Amino acid sequence: MRSLLAALTMSLCAAAALAEQGDAAKPTEIEANTMKADEVRRLTVFEGNVVVKRGSLTIRADRIVVHQDPEGYQHSTATGNPVRFRQRLDAKPPAREGGWMEGEARRIETDDKTGKIELFENARVNRAGDEVAGDYILVDQRADFFSVTPGKDGDGRVRATLRPKPPAPK
Repeated sequence: MRSLLAALTMSLCAAAALAEQGDAAKPTEIEANTMKADEVRRLTVFEGNVVVKRGSLTIRADRIVVHQDPEGYQHSTATGNPVRFRQRLDAKPPAREGGWMEGEARRIETDDKTGKIELFENARVNRAGDEVAGDYILVDQRADFFSVTPGKDGDGRVRATLRPKPPAPK
């Protein structure tokens, strides 16, 4: 069970790659109404008002399922109405304090092997005031790339709000 909990911790915090560096060294606290762990299947399920906290990261979901593959990589799926996350970003000079990244979707999947985070259904991500929204958002942490796709049932459009950045000091 200890290896499953370690896997869960790493998988749930995969979304934190762009966040405060200090968060990685902090303990992960998980609360839920129920938890089931299956060592043989390498599967852990948290259900009912799931709250995950690690440093500045907070994830809230109805259910989180974590699976660890034979190579040790974790894949997690969080579902809710919606799943929400919030985390402080590292500061970028000249700022002394980082902004916040927060988002929500009906389902969020993370894959440690590929370094990808996928947000499905009514997805929205706000990063320090810049916001994108669509039915599907893909974040590739390794390539520092993301894409937004509209839903089939919606108006067929994605939305983005980009705030002007102050000029770099000379």
